[in-house]
Amino acid sequence: MRVYVDRERCQIHAQCVFAAPDVFELDENDELHYVAEPDESLFPAVEEAALLCPVQAISIRDLPGPRTAPQEGHPP
Repeated sequence: MRVYVDRERCQIHAQCVFAAPDVFELDENDELHYVAEPDESLFPAVEEAALLCPVQAISIRDLPGPRTAPQEGHPP
């Protein structure tokens, strides 16, 4: 899983910090820092953080989940 924060859009409402403190944090200057590739076990908290962001600045890429092999006769 990869987390991306659009810094142009982010307004430091800090809802992500409350929802997923192991991934998002504010420093003493109210600058947002985050773990770009958190452990997949943190997906529920990161998903909640993205949903709670009032300006929709957080996106999650490479979602966790089972990877299935392509079936014979079907392209990948």
